[in-house]
Amino acid sequence: MRPGLIVAMSSEYEALRRAGVEGVAKSGIGKAGAARAATELILQEHPDCIINSGCAGGIGAGLNIFDIVVGSQYAYHDVNCGDGFLPGQVQGEPQRFDADPALLQAALSVQADYPLHSGLICSGDQFLTTPEDDVRVLSIYPDALACDMESAAVAQVCKYYGVPFLSFRIISDVHTTHEEAEAGYRDFWERIGDDSFAFVRQLLEKL
Repeated sequence: MRPGLIVAMSSEYEALRRAGVEGVAKSGIGKAGAARAATELILQEHPDCIINSGCAGGIGAGLNIFDIVVGSQYAYHDVNCGDGFLPGQVQGEPQRFDADPALLQAALSVQADYPLHSGLICSGDQFLTTPEDDVRVLSIYPDALACDMESAAVAQVCKYYGVPFLSFRIISDVHTTHEEAEAGYRDFWERIGDDSFAFVRQLLEKL
């Protein structure tokens, strides 16, 4: 299997390269950039599957910085199409996009250096920094574990083109106050080692 790999940030891209991962596409932050990168990758490189990797804020109970969340489902937390649609549902699409079962099974079989979780990853074009932000997302998706800005958009593109998809995230921050969330996020990038991103290399070797 020949996978395509997408990350959002330069810091994530460089960390993966240092961890020995090649063939990484950088999308930029946000849903639009992620959708563009996924579409270009599918049409130009014709990968057998797409893996989306990076960091995310943890909103699920018991998550800590450096934990890894492997998405079993992906959903938007900032979409509202009005009456007749579920919160987060884009017209004509499901409320949640499922990970490819084979990719999910492969990811959960990796021997990670940090605690591994599996569940719902939510996406939206905002950096969540307060407990109130978490409560808003959890009011829509009580089982959500993490929030990022890209996973659901890439999942939607992959569904459209029929390409198997999986996203996983390293938890970069958990929220208490706005100041503590931002400080924790900065500290994450100061403390994280390249071995934290080795999970994706191990996953690619399994594929």
